[in-house]
Amino acid sequence: MPQVAKPDLFFDSSAVFAGIASGTGAGRVLLQLAEARVIAITVPEQVIVEKERALARRAAAALPFFRQALRASHIRIVRDPHLAQVLAARDLIGHEADAPIQAAAMQVNTDFLVTLNRRYFVDDPQVALRSGLHIGTPGDALAWVRRGLGGE
Repeated sequence: MPQVAKPDLFFDSSAVFAGIASGTGAGRVLLQLAEARVIAITVPEQVIVEKERALARRAAAALPFFRQALRASHIRIVRDPHLAQVLAARDLIGHEADAPIQAAAMQVNTDFLVTLNRRYFVDDPQVALRSGLHIGTPGDALAWVRRGLGGE
């Protein structure tokens, strides 16, 4: 039987935080699937830096737990996209601040961009169409993974 590549999901900062902060949500289930190596999760450096800075300001004691959750889930951290890639992505999404995430997801050729940013990613179907990416919430991504694994 041929080896099937495991799904590679790309998390933005909202999806990372939801997965770590929630005990029962779809984001947490996805992190557990990554821990079991059923799926792969990729994030850009920008997401790690953003979350670590926020935690250092608001809840410094939580930083070791955040880092441990990342290690346990075998999250792959990739370099941020080059400026030219970000500039090209600005035409794909209606919010300039989200262009680096869009560019990074396209750069790694991910299977699914996971975000809680409904306004600029999920609720605008043109973003997915123009970028060629599946885009959705952690719940959407979990349903997509289950379908791919033959669970639905």
